[in-house]
Amino acid sequence: MAWGICRVQSSNGKPKPMKFAKGVVGVLRPALVLLLAFLSFGFVVLAYQTIRTLQQVNAVEAERDRWQRADEIILQLGLKPGDTVVDFGSGAGYFALKLSNTVGSNGEVLAVDIRRLSLLFLRGRAMLRWPRNIQTIVGGLEDPHLSGRTADAVLIANTYHELSEPRQILLRLSQSMRSGARLVVVDRSDAERPVSPDSEVIDLHSAGFQIASREDRFIVHTDGDIWWIITAVKR
Repeated sequence: MAWGICRVQSSNGKPKPMKFAKGVVGVLRPALVLLLAFLSFGFVVLAYQTIRTLQQVNAVEAERDRWQRADEIILQLGLKPGDTVVDFGSGAGYFALKLSNTVGSNGEVLAVDIRRLSLLFLRGRAMLRWPRNIQTIVGGLEDPHLSGRTADAVLIANTYHELSEPRQILLRLSQSMRSGARLVVVDRSDAERPVSPDSEVIDLHSAGFQIASREDRFIVHTDGDIWWIITAVKR
């Protein structure tokens, strides 16, 4: 069988494979064209949604810049160019992108979050802004997955209240920090999340940190939320 499985017999017994192939292509062509159209349309919709989301995030962060006191928070970390800093609970990168500029091209920002989608979005934002010193890490509920890393500072912003095992996380972070490294925790307390800085101080001491400073009313937001900040040093 020289024609293999594509051989078709004519009335005079001669094979007609080319006619058969053309018939298959003719049947499939409309479906392929429709598929290509759907893929193209889907790409356009996805690109539009991504751009819209980026615009919304930028608008939210611009408004956040007015009250978050981000520069003061970053100053508490004591960073210098070339340092490695962990942004634990980085989300879409509000602080990670700012920290990228602080540590410079020779430094490194380790953005840790349990939400893969947030980290994917952060990678996209980082690519658009061209920083090459941000590495995203998918963390666990009890482990930030920083094995083999040595951090000069750690920031936990608006994340502490979400930790199911805060002492375990603090202990793991401490193991990845050099002696004398700073850890800054910024969080808020409201009716739905009555997080006390007192309980965090106890957790920090248990994990081997010494409290350097504490401000219980660091930010009093117009919506009634009260943000506190604690700076600790690894012993």
